[in-house]
Amino acid sequence: SRIPFELRKMTTPTKMDLVPGAYRDENGKPWVMPFIRKLEEKMLKSPEWNHEYVIFMGLEPFNRLTPTLVLGKDSDALKSGRAFGIQAVSGTGALRIGAELLVRHSGFTTFYLSDPTWDNHEVTFVYAGFKNSRTYRYWDPVKRGLNFEGMIEDLQNAPNSVIVLQVCAHNPTGCDLTKQQWIRLADVMKERKLFPFFDAAYQGLGSGDLEEDVWPVRYFIQQGFELFIAQSSSKNMGLYGCRTGCLTVVLKEGRQEELAALKLMTTVIIRALYLCPTRHGAEIVINTLQNPEITKEWHECLKKMVTRLKSVRQGLKERLLKLGTPGTWEHITDQIGMFSFTGLTRKQAAYLADKSSYIFVTKWTCKYV
Repeated sequence: SRIPFELRKMTTPTKMDLVPGAYRDENGKPWVMPFIRKLEEKMLKSPEWNHEYVIFMGLEPFNRLTPTLVLGKDSDALKSGRAFGIQAVSGTGALRIGAELLVRHSGFTTFYLSDPTWDNHEVTFVYAGFKNSRTYRYWDPVKRGLNFEGMIEDLQNAPNSVIVLQVCAHNPTGCDLTKQQWIRLADVMKERKLFPFFDAAYQGLGSGDLEEDVWPVRYFIQQGFELFIAQSSSKNMGLYGCRTGCLTVVLKEGRQEELAALKLMTTVIIRALYLCPTRHGAEIVINTLQNPEITKEWHECLKKMVTRLKSVRQGLKERLLKLGTPGTWEHITDQIGMFSFTGLTRKQAAYLADKSSYIFVTKWTCKYV
């Protein structure tokens, strides 16, 4: 296989890279949430703090607490013992473990991704053993929004498959389904017996409300679906380099006896991939979720981030309108989260990358065999 990598040199200090999905503050700098700085200082001073291995499935408190963020503290699936969490190397690791588990344990061979989606989704599932990669329509370039009818039509014709669904703040379009659209989608997937694999990488960065953002997941569980959820602490806690995530598995009622076999197979997959997840980020998550006051501080940080993202969108739209830029730009503020599809053509985007004094593009393409 070949992985060509092209990095264009910055010609001016004012240029910025628009590709990495990482939050920046008003000065264009990475933002460490204040409560995390305090936690890290406290952890490092503790005589019990160490760098010991975290074996296989991860830290027990992390695996117990993290699934509650998507399923809810009063989740029936958790209480009845048909759901469990597995600490992973961020959301990507959760996707990779879950994908291989679906191939080895459930025999799936086909997966569907939204068109477009995050670049790494496809290669992650292909290298996990899936044979067939397909897409469902998602972005409508004419109306610059969601192509829901196209999405439904494609999934109505899908064979027995795994459907990768981004829960909120869709990467890269910023367009999410409404609750009524999620309900219709669930009906179609139930009828076609399709398996939902939710990517919840941006929980909290859609609406600013952790509970609201995962409404689709909880609705699907209420409808009786078995499903996987890939969670990440990279975006909503800013723990990008800590590589902290979780795969949450939810089975149907009555299948609790299969948990032991699933956990055993998951352990084998993890041992073959990376052996041990990371400790530092997991300890931060545990300390945050165990303390109501710290959890409250985290929620406030999320609201601050979402407010800023909305403000940046509004500012961009206002400047485009002030300049008399041709076209309509309402979609800039209709979209949510950290990503936006501007509606520019490939030619226009290439021109800006080459000629603009402010835009810096990292081009990363990956081909696999």
